Amino acid sequence: MAEIVRMPKMSDTMTEGVIAKWHKKVGDTVKAGELMAEIETDKATMDYESFNTGTVLFLGAQEGQAVKVNDILAVVGNKGEDYKALLEGAGSAASSGGKAETPKSAPAPQPAAAATPAIDTSGIKAEVVLMPKMSDTMTEGVIAAWHKKVGDSVKSGELLAEVETDKATMEYESYNTGTLLYIGAEAGKAVAVNGVLAVIGEKGADYQTLLKAHEAKASGGGTTASAPKAEAVAQPTQNQESAHAEHSTNGRIKASPLAKKLAKDKGLDLSKIQGSGDYGRITKKDVESFKGAPQQQAPADKPSKGAAPVALPKVVGQESFEEVPVSQMRKTIAKRLAESKFSAPHFYLTMEINMDKAVEARKSINEISPVKISFNDMVIKAVATALRQHPDVNVSWLGDKMRKNHHIHVGVAVAVKDGLLVPVVRFADNKSLSHIATEVKDLAQKAHDKKLQPSDWEGSTFTISNLGMFGIEEFTAIINPPDACILAVGGIKEAPIVKNGQIVPGNVMKVTLSCDHRAVDGAVGSAFLKTLKGLLEDPVRILI
Repeated sequence: MAEIVRMPKMSDTMTEGVIAKWHKKVGDTVKAGELMAEIETDKATMDYESFNTGTVLFLGAQEGQAVKVNDILAVVGNKGEDYKALLEGAGSAASSGGKAETPKSAPAPQPAAAATPAIDTSGIKAEVVLMPKMSDTMTEGVIAAWHKKVGDSVKSGELLAEVETDKATMEYESYNTGTLLYIGAEAGKAVAVNGVLAVIGEKGADYQTLLKAHEAKASGGGTTASAPKAEAVAQPTQNQESAHAEHSTNGRIKASPLAKKLAKDKGLDLSKIQGSGDYGRITKKDVESFKGAPQQQAPADKPSKGAAPVALPKVVGQESFEEVPVSQMRKTIAKRLAESKFSAPHFYLTMEINMDKAVEARKSINEISPVKISFNDMVIKAVATALRQHPDVNVSWLGDKMRKNHHIHVGVAVAVKDGLLVPVVRFADNKSLSHIATEVKDLAQKAHDKKLQPSDWEGSTFTISNLGMFGIEEFTAIINPPDACILAVGGIKEAPIVKNGQIVPGNVMKVTLSCDHRAVDGAVGSAFLKTLKGLLEDPVRILI
């Protein structure tokens, strides 16, 4: 009997997984325990072994596509078995992205949707024009002015309206040809992104029915027999090669951003250019064919008598960029740290530590240690020792309650190619420096090789982020929830210090403790830093 295989939750923060590689294809036989796929989570790329035995009947996504946790990963059953009804019953077939094996049958409709009759729009020769997203942060646009009124003819490329976004007032050019049958808002009113801006089509077309169908589709309350095509998101008119411009009734010269930019680059006065577009609008072609002399550029500073004006060379360049998909790890980092920064009230405590004795102690320790001890290893041990003396810092904020941890698990931030991982040194206060050094090196290597397991990164009670090896002297870090604190460690640098009343050279390291004020108060955090300072300035104390 066929069974649906769903995307498992492979880490505590995982919301979706990307199919890195399929080891089975449709039609292959799979046994329980066999490697079926490699899945990229927010933490690492992990092997997924099948829990089912049978034939692979359906794959829920192609390689490189994401599948949300609990969405359909695959269907496994008997060879030739009809699995389509199973997908329909699940109500989420094809919800994880396009794939070649997607069945053509639609998911079973919800009861409410089934009760609503379909609206037939197949005979209506008109299209709904939606408010485009004209900037990355735009959520709605205000109609600054309409350049067409209901009943007017509209051609593709003609200026339809001016839309005020959160960035600027921009011109919207129509992508449709026909009669303006309906406008979604009067001048001065706002329209949400993907809200109805207008309806354009054949004169006399039944746009009311079209709007009802669109509203039903948007609310999920019904379907249409032939739904209107969604209006493609229009790009700002700066990017349109065929942009137009016109003179408004108040005498202001209007030109598309492209025409204005071209005129500015050529040093031309737009008021002297005759427009060939509608109502005397200036086009890009008008600017390119204008034969007048460039307007004189005024020098930035008044030149002295007899000095020639400075002629700046024309700089020619080409704007370019590349957009790359965001990795699962980066998505989760962005989500978790944004939640931490804007939900946890951070405050910061910075302290300067004299590392002279730590430098000497490390040199002596490394003469006899079986593994090389780093300053970061010493900081981890000192932090664990200080946490044992200040248990009120070793806490986790859980919303309606606070967990006071009796164990000390120190998370150590490790930079990897796609972002940041935080493997955990467990019971760090009970481990020697050589033990910590060996474990941190092993965890860091596993992080770089994407071989960390959930048990390696879950359960920290305190986190350390060290950027000293990059030459960073001081910084602040964002708390890694549910921890209440994170310590940002800077590099050790030579600096003048006062010793026995004399200014002498010394080795100084700055640390900054970020605290969640809901769980840790300033005095508690300060006392912890004072103890940490004492341990690192006299490292023999961390060995006792």
